[in-house]
Amino acid sequence: MNRDYPLEKVRNFGIIAHIDAGKTTTSERVLYYTGSQHKIGEVHEGETTTDWMEQERERGITITSAAITCFWTKTGEKDKKDTSKKFRFNIIDTPGHIDFTAEVKRSMRVLDGAIVVFDGVAGVEPQSETNWRYADEAAVPRVCFINKLDRTGASFEHSYASILDRLSPKAIRMQIPLGEEDKHEGAIDLLTMKAYTYAGNMGDEVIEGEIPAHLLEDAKKYRAELIERIVEQDDAAMGAYLEGKEPSLEELNKILRKAVINNDIFPVYCGSALKNKGVQLVLDAVVDYLPSPLDLKPVTGTNPKTGEPVERHASDDEPFCALAFKLQTDPFVGALTFFRVYSGTLTAGSYVYNSTTGTKERISRIVRLQADKREEVEKVFTGEIAAAVGLKDTKTSHTLCDEDAPIMLEEIKFPEPVVSLRIEPKTKADQEKMGMALRKLSDEDPTFRIKTDEETNETIISGMGELHLEILVDRMKREFNVVADVGKPQVAYRETILGSAEAEGKYIKQTGGKGQYGHVKIRMKKMEPVDPEAKVAKNVTREDHFEFINNIKGGAIPQEFITPVEKGMREAMTRGVLAGFPMVDISIDLYDGSYHDVDSSEIAYKIAASMAFQEAAQKAKAVILEPIMRVEVVVPEKFMGDITGSISGKRGQIEGMEDRGMNKAVHAKVPLSEMFGYTTTLRSMTEGRGNMTMEFDHYDVVPSNVAADIIASRK
Repeated sequence: MNRDYPLEKVRNFGIIAHIDAGKTTTSERVLYYTGSQHKIGEVHEGETTTDWMEQERERGITITSAAITCFWTKTGEKDKKDTSKKFRFNIIDTPGHIDFTAEVKRSMRVLDGAIVVFDGVAGVEPQSETNWRYADEAAVPRVCFINKLDRTGASFEHSYASILDRLSPKAIRMQIPLGEEDKHEGAIDLLTMKAYTYAGNMGDEVIEGEIPAHLLEDAKKYRAELIERIVEQDDAAMGAYLEGKEPSLEELNKILRKAVINNDIFPVYCGSALKNKGVQLVLDAVVDYLPSPLDLKPVTGTNPKTGEPVERHASDDEPFCALAFKLQTDPFVGALTFFRVYSGTLTAGSYVYNSTTGTKERISRIVRLQADKREEVEKVFTGEIAAAVGLKDTKTSHTLCDEDAPIMLEEIKFPEPVVSLRIEPKTKADQEKMGMALRKLSDEDPTFRIKTDEETNETIISGMGELHLEILVDRMKREFNVVADVGKPQVAYRETILGSAEAEGKYIKQTGGKGQYGHVKIRMKKMEPVDPEAKVAKNVTREDHFEFINNIKGGAIPQEFITPVEKGMREAMTRGVLAGFPMVDISIDLYDGSYHDVDSSEIAYKIAASMAFQEAAQKAKAVILEPIMRVEVVVPEKFMGDITGSISGKRGQIEGMEDRGMNKAVHAKVPLSEMFGYTTTLRSMTEGRGNMTMEFDHYDVVPSNVAADIIASRK
C-alpha cells in the first residue's frame, strides 16, 4: 500500500479558541464544505460531529479534542476534475474551557498549525491568551479568524485591536468585513482587492465581486499596510517596493507563506461560521500559508542508549518515529492510543519499540479517526495522525520508534491540578470497578490524579477545576457503571519555607544483635527559580520543586547511603509540617553526618533524613501556599458595584476593567478557596446575565488568620 497523496499537500492543524467563540461551529462548517458530511450539526441542537460525547452535547461545550480527516480543494478550483488540487487536512477540534486545557496543550505539541477563532464581540478572552501561549511554546504557525460578526455589538476593528494589544503585534488584516451585525454579508480580500459574498443552501457558493464604493478607500488604506508588512520580510521585495514596483500576487503569497511559517506574521480573517460566511476562505488560507510537514524543521530527540541528540526528517524513507499524545477508552475496541507520525511508516500487525519504557509492543490494528467513528487502515505514513488499538504499556507523551534507530522525543509537560475531591464507592460491588475506572480515566487525562490518604484510607481525586471533576465522576457512572459519593471540593494547598535553617537527624536503635544507625546534618533553604537550560553540577539533583546538594567530604557518609538520604527527604516533602500538605521549592544541602561500620543501613539513613527534614522545616518559617486564580467576570454595567464588592469580599484583587461589547469585563486575582460555587452566586446577582471564567495563575502565601483555620481543620 502506497501513499495516496503527496506530503506537501498535507496540513495538520487544530482549531483553538476561548469557550463560546464558535470553534465547534467552525469545525462543523469545515466538515460540511470539505464534503466529509452532508448535514451541518449545530451545537445548540446537540448534533455536532466533533462534540460526540453525551456530556458535550448536554452542556454544549467541547470536553475532549476530536480528530477528523478531510480533503479540500481551493475555492475557484473545484470545477476542475483534477484531483491533484486536493489537500488532505488532519484537524483536531480542541476544548475552550480552562478545565480541559491539557487537551489544547497536547494537541499543540503534535500539530503543525492552528486556526485561532475569536468572538467578534468579545475579541481576545482569557482562554484565547492561554491557548496562544501554548501555541507560542510549541512555535505553531497560526491563522486568526474573527467569528460571529453577525452578532449585535460585533466589531472587527475592536477584536483586531485586542489581538494586537494582548496577543501579538505581528497580526495583520488579510480581510475587512462587508458590513457588521445584521448587515454582515461577507468579506473584502485585501490582497486580491475583491469582495466575497456567499449564496446557496449553506453558503456553498462563494461569489467574487467588486468592492462597494463606500469601502474602497478603507480597503486601499489597509491593503497598503498589508503589502508593507509583507515586503518587510524580504530584502529584494522591499528594495523593489521602495522603487515603486509592487511584487506580483504570486510573489506576495510566497513571501507571506514563509513569514507565517516562521511565526513572523499572523494573518487575520473574518466572518460568521453560524451564518455560513467566511469559512471557505480560511480553509484556502490554511492551504496557502500554514505549513506541510516538509516545511518544518526536523523533529529532534535524544538517543535513549547514548543520550546524544538525534533528528528525524519528515520522510517515509526515514526510520519510524511517532509521539503518543492521547489515550481514549473506546466502548467497542478498547484502549485507543492517538499518535502523530513524524517520520517513516507503520503497518498494522508490526511491532514498535517504546523508547520511553524500553519495551516492544505489537500494533494489532490502526484506525483513522472521524471524531467517534473510525476507519481501519493497513498502513500510516509520515505526517499522519492515527490511533493504534490495544497498546498496553504506552501512555501519553511516550515515543514509539524503530528499535534499530531509537529516539526519545521531549515529553509534554502538563499543569498541576488545583482542586481535589474525596470519592468513595456506593457499594462493595462498585469498589473494584471504581479502581479500574479511575485508572483508565487517569491514563487518558494527565491532569487527573488519584491518591489514597494514608491516615483515613480515603481515595482523593484531583483535577483542573470543579467542572473537570464533575465530568469525570459523570463519565465513571455512564461509561463504567460505577456509582460513587463525592465530598466537597478541596483546594490543593502546598507548603513551603520562607527562611533557612540547619538541623541534624540521628536514628539509633539497638535490638540485641545488629542495630540501626543513621546520622545526617543538613542545611535547608528556599529553592530559588533556576534557568532550566543552566548546567547542573555533578553533586546536585534538581527537579521542579526540589534540589538536593551532596556536599559530603571525606566519606563522612558512605556513597551508597546518599541515595537513601535523598529518598528520605523526598518522602518527607510529601507531608508538610504545618497541615500535612506537600512541600515545594525546598533546597537541601547535605554537608555532614557519620556512620557505623556494622549498624548503618539504608532504612536508618532514610529515617534520619526524614527527622532532619522535619526539624529544619519547623525552624525555617514554614507557610501554607494557596492557588490564586486569574478571574474574568463579564456583566452589564449596572451590576458593576455588586461584582467589585463581591470580589473584594473574597480576598480578591481587582486588576482592571474594560468595555466588552455592551458589557463590562472585570479582571481580578482571587484565591481558589473563595471561588467554589461563585458561578451560581454571580448568576443570582446579575439576573442570569453575568459570565465568569477563571484559570490558575500562581501560588501565594495564605494570610495567617486563614492559615490558622486550615491547620485547625486538618488536625
